[in-house]
Amino acid sequence: MTQLLSPPTTPRLQVDIWSDIACPWCYIGKRRFEQALAQFPNRDQVDVVWHSFELDPSAPQRDEMAMRERLAAKYGRSSAEAQAMLDQMTQTAAGEGLEYHFEKAQPSNTFQAHQLLHLAAEHGVQDALKERFLSAYLREGQHLGDTDTLVALAAEVGLSPDEARHALEQQTYAQAVRQDEAQAQAYGIQGVPFFVLGGKYGVSGAQAPETLLGALKQVWSEQAPLQLIGADADGQTEGCEDGQCAVPGPR
Repeated sequence: MTQLLSPPTTPRLQVDIWSDIACPWCYIGKRRFEQALAQFPNRDQVDVVWHSFELDPSAPQRDEMAMRERLAAKYGRSSAEAQAMLDQMTQTAAGEGLEYHFEKAQPSNTFQAHQLLHLAAEHGVQDALKERFLSAYLREGQHLGDTDTLVALAAEVGLSPDEARHALEQQTYAQAVRQDEAQAQAYGIQGVPFFVLGGKYGVSGAQAPETLLGALKQVWSEQAPLQLIGADADGQTEGCEDGQCAVPGPR
């Protein structure tokens, strides 16, 4: 028996992005990806899914050390050298239209914030909450290790405060965060942001929009639907259709 192919459907492309909230390059990477997506002809067929990645899973709920001192201690730099690094990052962010205020930043553990991003995904507002968290941390200096702060931010994008608080109290999405991190480890992801396009191509780092756009186009072309070659303007070809095949008579 001949098996017929199913009618072609409109293809969709899923882009999975691993990133952390306490990550200056992740916000820049988000903006650059958005610029690439805005130029992508099939952008309406792209689904973006944010995945959890903790740069420092052992970070305390609240770190009283200022960002400059924390950076100096981590990389063995002087306070002045650390400040120069932050200034350079601030300038890079400004080039993408972002405003960073590291002097306000309150380093903290991001595990709870990642859990709420999974809740937001179920309600279709994951990207909005990701944006809100990044801005709250890097621009406003809000404490994202604080439950009340997280619940209030979640409410700003339309989530129920009661549902958000309950999810954190019950650790409803803790396992989902750990599964994201296990997948990142399986992929060999060591730094973020990290983009996985169509489940098979990886792009590491906050690459330029042109690079991300090129990756989108390449992956899309490889999953494009079947195209007819040799058909006329109406899509007609010479052949047998619908079980009818007129055999021409002898000449």
